[in-house]
Amino acid sequence: MKSLKVWVTALRPVSFTASVIPVLVGTAIAAQESFNWLLFVLALAGSVAIHAGTNLVNDYFDHVKGTDNDESLGQSGVIQRGILSPRAVLVGGLVAFVIGAAIGLTITAMTGWPVLALGIASVLAGYFYTASPFSLAYRGLGEVVVFVFMGPVIVMGAYYVQVEAFAWEPLIASIPIGLLVAAILHANNVRDIENDRRNNKWTLAALAGRPLADYEFIALTLGAYAVIVAMIVGGAAPWTVLITLVTLPIALRLVRFEMQQTSSRALNMVLAQTAGLHMLFGVLLAFGFAIAVWTDINW
Repeated sequence: MKSLKVWVTALRPVSFTASVIPVLVGTAIAAQESFNWLLFVLALAGSVAIHAGTNLVNDYFDHVKGTDNDESLGQSGVIQRGILSPRAVLVGGLVAFVIGAAIGLTITAMTGWPVLALGIASVLAGYFYTASPFSLAYRGLGEVVVFVFMGPVIVMGAYYVQVEAFAWEPLIASIPIGLLVAAILHANNVRDIENDRRNNKWTLAALAGRPLADYEFIALTLGAYAVIVAMIVGGAAPWTVLITLVTLPIALRLVRFEMQQTSSRALNMVLAQTAGLHMLFGVLLAFGFAIAVWTDINW
C-alpha cells in the first residue's frame, strides 16, 4: 500500500485532466456520427498512460539536469526526498509509455494506422520534452509542444478512433483546449523563471521575463474564449458551446491575480487555478457538443 501511494505521488494524477479533457471533447464531437464505448475507454487510457510516462520521464531528466531540486515547487519530489531512485522513476516512465503503446496498437488494429502515427509522435514528444538531444522544454518550445499534443493531437485522435476519419470541426475545437493547457505550462514557467534561468532551462517565460510573460499568459487564457466565439460565428460549433463562457469571469480574475503576484508560492496558486479553469472549461465544452448531439442541433 505504501509503495502504491509513492507511485501515485510520482505520477501526479492531478495533472491528468490535461490528457482526459481533450479525449472528452474529441469524443463528444464524434458522437454526432458514431460512438463506441470500448474505443472511448481505450483512447482515455492510452492518453493518460502517455501523460503518466511523460510526467515520470520529465521528472527524471529535470533531476539529472539539476532543474528540479529541494526548492522546486512543481515536481513530485520523490527523487529529491529519496523515496524513489532516479532509475526507478525513469523505468516507471518507460513502462507507462509501453502501456500507452500497447493500448495504441490495440486501437490501431480496430481502427487504422493514423492512430499509430499519432501515438508514436506523442511518445517521442513526451520523452524528448526534457531528454537530450532535443530537450524541447529547455529551448522555449514547451508551450508549442503542449499546445499541439494536448490540443489538436489528442482531440483529433479521439475523434478519429470513433469515426475513422479526420474533420475540421474537432481541429478547430481543439484550439481553445490547447491554448488553456499551454497556459497551465506557462503559469508553471512564470513561477519558475529564476530557478530555470539558474539551470539554463530557457522557457519562453525565462527568455522574456516579466511583464512580457504575463502578457503571454493573458493571450493564452483569454484567447480560448475568442476562439469559442469565432467558432460559433463561423459555424464550426453549435451555439450550445457558449456554455463555456460562464467561466470567463473566473479567467478574468485569474489573469488579474497572476499579474499581481511575484512570489513563487503565490504563483503556484495561479498554476493550480489555471489547471482548474482548463478542466472546467473543457468539461463544459464537451458538454456543449454533447447537448447538440442529444438534441439534434445542426452546425
